[in-house]
Amino acid sequence: MTIEIDSGSGFCFGVTTAIKKAEEELAKGSTLYCLGDIVHNSMECERLKQMGLVTIDHEQMAALHDVKVLLRAHGEPPATYELARCNNIEIIDATCPVVLQLQKRIKKQYEAHHPSCVPSVASEQSSSAPIPHHQIVIFGKKGHAEVLGLVGQTEGTAIVVENLDDVKRLDFTRDIYLYSQTTKSLDEFRRIIEYIGQHIVPTATFKSFDTICRSVANRMEGIAQFAARHDVILFVCGRKSSNGRVLFSECQRVNANSHLIEGPEEIQPEWLHGQDTIGICGATSTPKWLMEQCRDALSRY
Repeated sequence: MTIEIDSGSGFCFGVTTAIKKAEEELAKGSTLYCLGDIVHNSMECERLKQMGLVTIDHEQMAALHDVKVLLRAHGEPPATYELARCNNIEIIDATCPVVLQLQKRIKKQYEAHHPSCVPSVASEQSSSAPIPHHQIVIFGKKGHAEVLGLVGQTEGTAIVVENLDDVKRLDFTRDIYLYSQTTKSLDEFRRIIEYIGQHIVPTATFKSFDTICRSVANRMEGIAQFAARHDVILFVCGRKSSNGRVLFSECQRVNANSHLIEGPEEIQPEWLHGQDTIGICGATSTPKWLMEQCRDALSRY
């Protein structure tokens, strides 16, 4: 049985940087809090926990004062920075540069139009707030940490769409400015652009901004080629990973014998019977050491 680990899988730059910053702070011996899981991989989170990293949520952060809090690669809305200022919390900012640049672009777009509004039919007949000329739309997963940070740049007014059904509910008589979560599928994003372009009225403006991270998007083609040349694929990934779901779906598309596992203990012997080549790959949140553990575990079968 031949086993190969995909050389293109593993942490992306943003995750690598966040983990490096955490390790550097923990090496100083001081207490370090992390707002949310530093990476969507339970085993890597456990490793850092053993080093002293304390994972908290926003409610827990609100109760902290005079401490250090690391912001992971996904980024945070402005309200988090304001909370830190009020509570004298030192921020260790590990926001991915690609995400940070996207936040700035969305904020600039929002400030350029706000509060330009036109009255709606409803507002002419009641005291309802006027409807703005523009819609800032984000293609992404609702509730995802990165998306919450992006929506926060617009004071909560941006519209999040997950699929074409969501897109169909947009107001095509008003201007639309479309952005994307950095780890979404480029093909899906293009389909959404095409749909909006076909339905927007001539008097409205439609602009789309390709904000998908190429270091992630370029993995699609590579992982498809990798999955196609093996009999069985073990895709190692935390089940919370948005990027992982996209990449695993691509594996399944080209190789029906693809299996998502979080660690070596989930490998099923029946997947391997009669197979000659096993490919091991993962998401941008999958550490190399975990894929190597899965490779080593295969020696038992």
